[in-house]
Amino acid sequence: MLQDIRENAQGTIAKIIITLLIVSLSIWGMDAIIGGFSGEPEVATVNGEPITEREFNRLVQIESQRQLSQMEEPDPSLLDEDSIRRQVLDNLIQDRILTQDAANQGMTLTDADVDALITQMPEFQVDGTFNRDQFMMVVRNLGMGVAEFREFLRKQYVVGQIRSGLAGSGFVAQAAAQQLMSLQNQTRSFRVASIPATAVADTVAVTDEDVQAYYDANGDEFMQPESIDAQYVALSLESLADPDSVSEEEVAALYEKRAEELAAEERRTAHILISGVDDVDATVAEVQEKLAAGEDFAALAETYSADVASAKNGGDLGFAGRGVFADAYEAAMFELAPGEVSEPVQTSFGTHIIKLLDVRDSEVPALAELEADLRRELAVRKADEAYAEARSELADIAYSANDLNEPAEALGLEIREREGVTRDGGMAPFDHAGLVRQLYFEDALEDGYNTEVIDVGDNVSVVARVKAHHPARQLPLEEVAAQIRTRLEAEKTREALAERATQLIEELESGQSLADIEGITELGIEWQSFDEQPRNTQSVHPAVVGEAFSLGRPAAEEAVYGFASTGGAVAVIALDSVHEGEVDQKGPQFQQIDDFLATLQGQREYTAYQQYLREQAEVDRL
Repeated sequence: MLQDIRENAQGTIAKIIITLLIVSLSIWGMDAIIGGFSGEPEVATVNGEPITEREFNRLVQIESQRQLSQMEEPDPSLLDEDSIRRQVLDNLIQDRILTQDAANQGMTLTDADVDALITQMPEFQVDGTFNRDQFMMVVRNLGMGVAEFREFLRKQYVVGQIRSGLAGSGFVAQAAAQQLMSLQNQTRSFRVASIPATAVADTVAVTDEDVQAYYDANGDEFMQPESIDAQYVALSLESLADPDSVSEEEVAALYEKRAEELAAEERRTAHILISGVDDVDATVAEVQEKLAAGEDFAALAETYSADVASAKNGGDLGFAGRGVFADAYEAAMFELAPGEVSEPVQTSFGTHIIKLLDVRDSEVPALAELEADLRRELAVRKADEAYAEARSELADIAYSANDLNEPAEALGLEIREREGVTRDGGMAPFDHAGLVRQLYFEDALEDGYNTEVIDVGDNVSVVARVKAHHPARQLPLEEVAAQIRTRLEAEKTREALAERATQLIEELESGQSLADIEGITELGIEWQSFDEQPRNTQSVHPAVVGEAFSLGRPAAEEAVYGFASTGGAVAVIALDSVHEGEVDQKGPQFQQIDDFLATLQGQREYTAYQQYLREQAEVDRL
């Protein structure tokens, strides 16, 4: 709760709403909010209402920019302009259809309704009260005017009401939930006999011809990718920082400043949060009356507080300094004396009644404990300017140098090497995509130039060059023959085991017992029983469980057989019985399944409704 009050002071739900608004803007655009521009060329009409060319082109541009921003190397030639235009127009048409449907159903918001929505949104509140400046700031950050935002909110709200109404009205018969819960809780009893790879070892043989044939048919698997052996120098702020350059006086001054910060007063409070009740004012008054009558604050917190986590501890939130809680809460707790209880305090979480339990000053570590860290911090600060100058010098020298020797000598850097850098990267610093791209550019790869200075991390800059370039090549057969042989042996072993399992099942289905089948006893193969296993059992190999639950229901006194590969063996499965799962219609699991099925049905109905509206609409694409 302590962190929640601080981090969610403006309201999580409101942030989600604003995020949805931003997403909607990115899809439909601002022009769609106010219904386009009259008297302009049109690209389509929806039931006689125009979609203007200006509106359409603007959204095409937005979508193109969005797709370009997702590319590692933005290239407009890679955009499918026809697809983008189709997608944008389809979205605009669908939006108009839904908006018109809402209007036809009389689902409109008056100006007063919009005002009420806006003033109730926590995103526009400060200390639980609507704040005009906060509202204006958020709307401006959305790139909208107030009138545009109000119209957008009006339209999206009524469309959302239809969506929520249909999606939330899904209904399924209880029998469906019962059946699904019964299947989910079903258990099965089965036996497993594992046939090891040794049982078929004498039938598995891989010849040199087999290896050659596989190599010839799958040459792409044995391609060694193009790679570069690179040289590089790295300049870092950390390497330029010299703690010895920091004086004792500078350390002492920084310590004094930090000591003032660390010695800040902290206060331990408990609170009773009143929220989520029918009559907040009546509940607050009731709590205040009981406090005035001398009842224990901690006991009342456990009974009344909506903050379940702290209520268990009498509402105790522990010690905290400034900048942790919501502003109104913080202001109230710093006005209290120990043992004193506040008047009701409003935040976006509800109404708080606060009690100050204790006050303390934070303990400041001795200078000796902090000196090394303070000295390092000061040294890094001093090196900041030197790093910027050195980076600029590195860029200048590396640009004109024929190798890395000159920049390395000028700046006292070590030339390092890294082999096998592919176009997908390699070990640091070549795990940085920008540096790898530079290394594979024509001027570095073919002309032998140094790369530009690339910042590969916080205050770390690298210049690299190609030492050797290795084109992609197919590895010779002698290097991969052992790998191919192992793979073929594994494949042939699996095939032989599957064949042996199929043969064994045929013999079992003919009425033979496992012990009577030739060769089984010598291999030590016997049944292992697993009774009433659930679908999520951990005591059996997952492949075995999957096969056991996919087999058909056995008849009385007669098992159903199947098999599953378990790596180096194959498991023959004899399903003996199926046990129906328990169904508690009053339990939470049943309710969850029922709600899930209803939600799915509601979503289907809303999708079908959208399709119906689309089919009924008169849409002309011009």
